[in-house]
Amino acid sequence: MPSMLEWGAGRDAAEIAVLAVHGRGGNPESMREISDRFGPTPAQFFAPEAPGNTWYPQPFLQSLEANEPALSGSLATVDECLEELAASGFGPERVVLWGFSQGACLVSHRVLTAPRRYRGLIAFTGGYIGPDEITAPGAVPLAGMPALLRSVSEDPWVPSHRVEATAEALRAAGAEVDLRIAPGDQHIVTDEACAAATEFLAS
Repeated sequence: MPSMLEWGAGRDAAEIAVLAVHGRGGNPESMREISDRFGPTPAQFFAPEAPGNTWYPQPFLQSLEANEPALSGSLATVDECLEELAASGFGPERVVLWGFSQGACLVSHRVLTAPRRYRGLIAFTGGYIGPDEITAPGAVPLAGMPALLRSVSEDPWVPSHRVEATAEALRAAGAEVDLRIAPGDQHIVTDEACAAATEFLAS
């Protein structure tokens, strides 16, 4: 099983677990730094680290094949982390998947390609992976699952149209999506996104 950095309310006190997946060039500590901008939450955070701090080598809009075998390996890592959380008492109904940038792409892709109803999804500046439109298998496999999506309109790495398409794919699968794309051209997590995540986790 992959090792994960932990922080937060503590396993015994936490109501939920947050699987925090970093972006390209980031690491678990970078996710902790973002979460330091959140307010108090009833969550324990768990953050795995990608080999070489990159989950897959090429831009996420390139073909799936261009990012193999790293992409499949990274999706397997997400699955293994979820199995480890379940063994610790955090089943899917108590897990929020949270990613930033490449990490947001990874968790969004996993939720849409192998859908099950988690406690929620938080995707900061990311979307599903590959050039083609994606549709979750089944009718509404994410029925009622809350999803918080935030991005910046002119982000240099993640086009807003893919964030919007990801929101639509999640809605089609039954998720209840809160989408906001802020004006700007920097690859950042906004203060509004952090405030929204705090409210999301607290609720």
